[in-house]
Amino acid sequence: MSNPEAGNLSAGRLVVSPSPHIHSGRSTTEIMRDVLIALAPAAVASVIVFGWRAALVIAVCIVSAVFFEWGFQKLTKRRGTIGDLSAAVTGVILAFNLPASIPLWQAALGSAIAIILVKQLFGGIGKNFANPAITARIALFLAFSRTMTSFSMGAATSASPAADAITGATPLALAKIAAQGGEQAASALAHMPSKLTLFLGNHAGCLGEVSALALVIGFAFLLLRRVISWETPVVYVAVVFGLSAAFGRDPVDAVLSGGLLLGAVFMATDYVTSPMSFKGRVVFAIGAGFFTTVIRVFGSYPEGVSFSILLMNILTPYIDKFTIKKPLGGGAA
Repeated sequence: MSNPEAGNLSAGRLVVSPSPHIHSGRSTTEIMRDVLIALAPAAVASVIVFGWRAALVIAVCIVSAVFFEWGFQKLTKRRGTIGDLSAAVTGVILAFNLPASIPLWQAALGSAIAIILVKQLFGGIGKNFANPAITARIALFLAFSRTMTSFSMGAATSASPAADAITGATPLALAKIAAQGGEQAASALAHMPSKLTLFLGNHAGCLGEVSALALVIGFAFLLLRRVISWETPVVYVAVVFGLSAAFGRDPVDAVLSGGLLLGAVFMATDYVTSPMSFKGRVVFAIGAGFFTTVIRVFGSYPEGVSFSILLMNILTPYIDKFTIKKPLGGGAA
């Protein structure tokens, strides 16, 4: 949408007015539809790897997210927004951050946290301070750590609890066990999936993070549709790759394992909770990559993507403050 006051040179003076000055012509619904299409390959991969339970978890998260958005807006007499598909996107991304074995009521509770507590109570779409799916995932992890870290492969069987723990561990957990040494280090290394397996996705983990191939396909689609820009995902992944190598971890495994690609492509690029400028997005990605690697290497928990992106979401207003250029003729912020 053009702003008629922008660039007005009448009376010999330049009038500076707020954006938007140019509108792309794309609606929120169209953007969210493209995101859902980009998420589809990872959804298909999760069903192939984990079976019908993956489809059920995804369906529960989508339906409950849409229901909670509709219900909250009805109760508060707000304009309904379920038609813009943003609640459905939140439901899918939340499901992708959950294990296939999670109790369905916990998945629905996660949708309630994401939609009501993080999104609607702050004013709805465009006004939330953090990514709703990430915040809900962290809340579920803190409240239900056992079910949130129960990963398994349907065909995996073993003869002892210790072997079960190794067989059902995610690649990041196996890497941490191996790095710590001890009796289980050799077993962890033996069960570490090959790089091809990590790329294709036939290993334990959350629903949407297991297939790097599916996430790369989604990333390429979003780039082609110009829904996202390249800098945040590329810089984020590059920082994790470089720092992992510096800390003595296999950098390729670090990129292909866990939720890095899912977070870099679909969560760190969220319009509302990431910086607006190119420079700001690069700073955001560097910070997320740094904290992700530090948590993975030195933390007690093998994964750090969700915590890192949430931290950078909180810092986004400050990043914007120092990286957005002052408009011509504008005063100090």
